[in-house]
Amino acid sequence: MPPRRSLSRNSCFDMNANDALADYLQWLTVEKGRSGATIESYGRDIEQFVGWMSDRTVSISDVGPAQLDEYVNELRRNKAPASVARATASLRGWLGYLADERIISSDPAAILRPAQRGRTLPKPLPEETIGALLDSISGDSPIDLRDRALLEFLYGTGARVSEVVGVSIEDIDFDEELVRVTGKGSKQRLVPMGRVLRSSLRTYLAPGGRNLFPRPRPTSRVFLNQRGGPLSRQGIDLVIAKRALDAGIDRSTISAHVFRHSCATHMLAHGADIRVVQELLGHASIATTQVYTAVSVSSLQHAYESAHPRARG
Repeated sequence: MPPRRSLSRNSCFDMNANDALADYLQWLTVEKGRSGATIESYGRDIEQFVGWMSDRTVSISDVGPAQLDEYVNELRRNKAPASVARATASLRGWLGYLADERIISSDPAAILRPAQRGRTLPKPLPEETIGALLDSISGDSPIDLRDRALLEFLYGTGARVSEVVGVSIEDIDFDEELVRVTGKGSKQRLVPMGRVLRSSLRTYLAPGGRNLFPRPRPTSRVFLNQRGGPLSRQGIDLVIAKRALDAGIDRSTISAHVFRHSCATHMLAHGADIRVVQELLGHASIATTQVYTAVSVSSLQHAYESAHPRARG
């Protein structure tokens, strides 16, 4: 992103908002896999609102429907409808994130009507691309063993990156071939371990793998950084970026969340029941999982149009 306008630090709102905005943009990058252009666009929209609120010396905890209504009405007077819709969507996402993270007590953006837009389908990677990436990690150093186990975990379980960060050794049951992951709202679920994931985890957790990382402080987290602490969301993003570069894969097409998309889409393409995929991914509503059926249909349509002699008239 280009350098941002320096905001006044005279109020509590400005200091908290800058930190909260930086955290949100990092979360969008690492966990949601948003592109650089999208991150920059969101950042501009939210910074404009932060500056608007800073001029009124309102703290972040005091942002409410009245301020949002006033701000959006001002946007409508000065901007095109598409710009207003984008800014509104940016604010809804940011304030919803702050409420989920309990940085603010409630989401004041509930009053903002979402823009009516077409559904955006997830963009999974082809199975061949995922396979080539995973197979490209062939070394036997502790870092290689960790990275192979990490990427196999992301693809094999479909877990969110925040869930992967939190997995501890006691969450892995090799006898039952299950992993316990803790999702949104501290809800736990059991996820099966496939043969390849099980093998890569065993190798990483055996002598010569995880135990060779520095151990400045005891931790039971499975995935460690090079200093021996728990691997963060940002750390996972860096691992993916490096391994994609090494495998010759376009970095812009892959993120931790793309592994989750790919897991779900590939399972459905191979005949998995949608409710099984719902349980695997930890979706509260099956409507969320149904997005992936649309991806499968889209792939089917593309294959049909490419192969059937009468498909194009």
